[in-house]
Amino acid sequence: MLDDPAVGPAIALVVSDRPEAQALQRARQSEVQTVVIEPSGFPDRMSFDAALIALLADESIDLVVLAGFMRILSPAFVSAFEGKVVNVHPSLLPAFPGGDSIAEAIAWGVKVTGVTVHLVDEEVDHGPILMQASLPVLPDDTPETLADRIHGLEHELLPRAVRALMQGRVAVEGRIVRIEEEAGG
Repeated sequence: MLDDPAVGPAIALVVSDRPEAQALQRARQSEVQTVVIEPSGFPDRMSFDAALIALLADESIDLVVLAGFMRILSPAFVSAFEGKVVNVHPSLLPAFPGGDSIAEAIAWGVKVTGVTVHLVDEEVDHGPILMQASLPVLPDDTPETLADRIHGLEHELLPRAVRALMQGRVAVEGRIVRIEEEAGG
């Protein structure tokens, strides 16, 4: 995201719940403000989410992109940023939602899997789909080899979807998403 010429300069804040997250180091190298909010510092999920909502509101953040953020957000968080929270998931949703989708795809013997970028709603890996891209599951794939290929695809697709949102090219009606072509592309 930081390397994308349209998205990178618009990134105002990188937040992580893990102090060792590589995203924090990359953001600091790009002189983007970083904040760590550790869940252990809060009595419950609602308190954690309230602190996160307050931080994003204080920083005037208007689009939240979840990349490697493996926490389920509360309905209060989703409501505070309705239609403005984007997630990337390593499967072709609605297949294989949740945290072990790559291993599940291999275990099911699927021939094709991929990446989904979607808007976040109150259900896990459920919101309207912005973009998807597929790739084959190779006969000798392991969860690790397939994850490597999927991550490469995520790095291409997520910035494209965020760029479309930033440029106002996305229209959402219920679960149906329409994206206008990018100018010059």
